[in-house]
Parts: sequence; structure tokens; C-alpha cells
Amino acid sequence: MSTQQFQLKRVESKSDWKDFIDLPWMIYKDSPYWVPPLKIAVKDTLDVNKNPFFKHAWMYPLVAYQNGKCVGRVVGVIDDNHNKYHEEKTAFFGFYEAIENQELTDLMLGEVANWAKSKGMNMLRGPMNPSTNHECGLLIQGFDDTPSVMMTYNPPYYATLLEGWGFAKAKDLNAYYIHGDSKFSEKLIRHSERLKAGGKVTFRTVDMKKFDQEVETILEIYNDAWEKNWGFVPMNPEEFRHMAKDMKAVVDPNLLLMCEVRGEPAGFALALPDINQALKKVPDGKLLPFGLLKLLWNTKGPGKKKTLNRCRILTLGIKKAYREVGIGPLLYTEYLTRGPGNGYPTGEASWILEDNKPMVRGVEYMKGELAKVYRIYDKALS
Repeated sequence: MSTQQFQLKRVESKSDWKDFIDLPWMIYKDSPYWVPPLKIAVKDTLDVNKNPFFKHAWMYPLVAYQNGKCVGRVVGVIDDNHNKYHEEKTAFFGFYEAIENQELTDLMLGEVANWAKSKGMNMLRGPMNPSTNHECGLLIQGFDDTPSVMMTYNPPYYATLLEGWGFAKAKDLNAYYIHGDSKFSEKLIRHSERLKAGGKVTFRTVDMKKFDQEVETILEIYNDAWEKNWGFVPMNPEEFRHMAKDMKAVVDPNLLLMCEVRGEPAGFALALPDINQALKKVPDGKLLPFGLLKLLWNTKGPGKKKTLNRCRILTLGIKKAYREVGIGPLLYTEYLTRGPGNGYPTGEASWILEDNKPMVRGVEYMKGELAKVYRIYDKALS
């Protein structure tokens, strides 16, 4: 696993993992837009003993060196649940970072491809970190802004390197800016007022005292609502609870909405405060000795009002049985008032599949502005 220039090795030791996790600080040292992740969060995501995702998936993490210096990394992933659900033999790649060198990218992706083929896979797709239920996509448009919470950022040259290896577009994911001072679509307002006046559709914020119970209801809606979406894989209760536990620390209850039709759970919508704005103030990605204090100051304390001024509409789902009711537009208008009313004058709706016409239309009703595009790539493994 080497060339004249580069040496490639599987990540196994603590030293290997340190190089893997620290690499982005070298890649993005001059970028004003990259948001340093918390190193402990990256470790937890890739810890096969902590992340329940790896009870049905396995990975092949690699790091690359040049003259003893770490210059590249990538992870191969095979998710049994994805392949069973979609009846595919697809492997994924993710956590890709590299200096601008085609030979290096060819070496790393070639090794992931060989590993995937040895496991019987016939397609390589990504980037997924490590799945569509986590961070995914390569930024190809909108480089002059920091990414929102749980969205990715990368240099523009990454697309050139991936396409140089032979990847082709599989699907684009869109991100839209929503401005609090935008004028609402009259059509959207009229539709929402009709639904409210009927009285059968009601909204409530999540009850944090019954958070575990609320999570079970949301999971039921989530797996029903996205059943037919491209790339979707149902989450089991253990995975969903694990993700919900992480989000609980940052969620604003006023932005987690439950929708009921005649008292029955019909949909939900989640927007998160864009804590990436606070993470920028922890440049080393370490919670200790001062990182945790900085985060608390800027997300829960006196610094919040100055630091956090946007949210990300992360997900919006409606059960199939209630889609004809027209709940979606009502959820949109709720956020157009609740966001600014709770200290978030702007927001980002992301990500939305480029060919998800109902969602795209809904965001357009909100006067959303296409701001960023992320790409998922495919390559057949012949």
C-alpha cells in the first residue's frame, strides 16, 4: 500500500488515530470558513464499541504519509442495513481529507475499492461520514461561508481529485438560506390559515421532561416519512436514541415541533441552533481545559445572544397517511415565525435532494435562496 511518494496504512494504533483526527487542522490551517470539530465527537463517531451504527456496519480506516507526515485519510464503510434495504452491494467512503495531489487520492480510493471488492461489493459511493443519517456530501458550491451544524466543508479542489479518480455524480443535495425578514408567499399564508382555522391540525413543542418518550414517537414518524427517499436507511431504536442523546445537549425545545392531526402524531420538524458558530471559538477542537467553558458561554450563557444568530432546519417529516392534509406548508410558516422569535433571524434548510420537488417547492414558498450544493458520487467497481 505505497508508491514512491506516499505510504498508506490501516488505522490501528492510538498514534494512527491521532494522525487521522488531527489531519484537518493541517488541511484547513488557512481557511476562514472551516469549523474545527470537537475531537472527542469524531472519536465517538468512529468508535465501533460506542456507535451502534457499527453493529450492522464495518469500516476500513486508512491514513497516508509523505516523508513521515500525515497528508491524507479516508474510511471505507460497508453497511449491511443499507444493502439489505436497497438490495444493493454498495460500499461507501467517508472522512476523506487530502493534500492536493491526484496520486495520493488515487492510492487511497484505490485501496478502499480493492477492500470493497474483496467483500463482494460492486459500487463505491460517498462521501458519507459514515452514512446518510450522519454528515454526508462534498461541497461543490458555496465555499464562502461556514457550514451549518452537521454539514460538511472542504476545499474546492476535492471535487477535481475525486472526479479525477473516476467518480461521477450520483445525486446533489441542496442547502437554502431562509431570511427572517423575507416576505412570506401569500399562497403559503392562505393555505396555512385555512388549516389552522379547521382546528384539526395542532402544533406543540417537544416536552423535554418526557424526552425519551418523545424520541420514540419521532422515530416512528421518521422511519415512516422517509421510507422512499433516495439513500434512506431506517434507523433502529438504539441508533436513534444514541443520536438523540447527542442532540439533546444542543436542541432548543422551541425549535423541535410535533404536529398532530386530531390528537394523533402526524409529523415533526427539527431545527438546531447553529452551534458551529460557537465551535469556531474552540479552534483546537478540545473541550479541556477551556473549550467546554467557551462552548457553554456561547451556547447557554451570556455569549449566546451575540454568537448564535442562525439555525439549521435539519429535518421535516410527515407520515404517509397525513401527506394529503398539507401539513408541510404549515410547518414552514411555523418556523418562519418561531426562528426569529427565538433569536435566530436567519436559517438554513438542509439538506434537500435536488429532485425532491415538494420540498424544493416548499422552500421556494419560504423565499429560500439556494446557497450551497453538496454532491454524492458513485463509481462502479468492475
